[in-house]
Amino acid sequence: MAVVTGASRGAGKGIALALADTGATVYVTGRTAKDGDSELPGSLATTAAQIDERGGHGIPVVCDSADDGAVEALFRRVADDHGRLDVLVNNAFAIPDHITSRRPFWEKGLDQQAPLDVGLRSSYVAAFHAAPLLIRGGRLLVNTSSFGGTCYMHGPAYGAVKAGVDKMAHDMAEDFRPFDVAAVSLWMGFLRTERTEALFTSSDHRYAAMTANAESAEFPGRVIAALAASPERMNYSGRVLVAAEVARELGVTDVDGRQPASHRSSLGSPPQYSPAVIH
Repeated sequence: MAVVTGASRGAGKGIALALADTGATVYVTGRTAKDGDSELPGSLATTAAQIDERGGHGIPVVCDSADDGAVEALFRRVADDHGRLDVLVNNAFAIPDHITSRRPFWEKGLDQQAPLDVGLRSSYVAAFHAAPLLIRGGRLLVNTSSFGGTCYMHGPAYGAVKAGVDKMAHDMAEDFRPFDVAAVSLWMGFLRTERTEALFTSSDHRYAAMTANAESAEFPGRVIAALAASPERMNYSGRVLVAAEVARELGVTDVDGRQPASHRSSLGSPPQYSPAVIH
């Protein structure tokens, strides 16, 4: 039983489909109810239908992650339906226009801070409402993140969000540990999604190397499914993980059978937090 936020398309959809392969019931949230409601392809209805086709049970829930009341209602529904939650994937992320522009942040518009709300704050709110369900027998909380948590990527707002959800997972792990629930932040690589397809055909050299080693949108979900099922999952709790590296450890491959390479050598390593705990 899982909840994946931001699953109309992109990484969220891919993660939900990978979880469906395990036979899971997956609540998928987002703002695009049906195809045609957005300029981009993808919708909750399509994601849920494809989950069903893969052997899972997809439940679409239109939910704006910026609306605390809607998020609370989502988890109240999960509680009423199942009384517990096994996996929460915090993936909802507001993507402002021009996020990949080379311009300095003060020339890109104030909307670049939108992910501080839907991305950082929304992950905390979802975890807050999900926690009572996770500790009733749950297994895993995942914040999706990226190498932008430690390297410059897309500007300071993006970096602050990724660094924030990384540290949030580390600290939530401390509170979850007595209940045998793992919390991690997962650095995804360069994913093939509806939004990034245009970059694959562009002449922007920044993405050339990443394109050659691009991961499918389902790859992070395969890693998450393996983590949730692993008897060693608590050994990963509190850590910022590189999806490609964990995949090697757990024997996970991408949909085409490839073993994607880690970008650690070019983009940097996950942070190492102090082991000190002050309550």
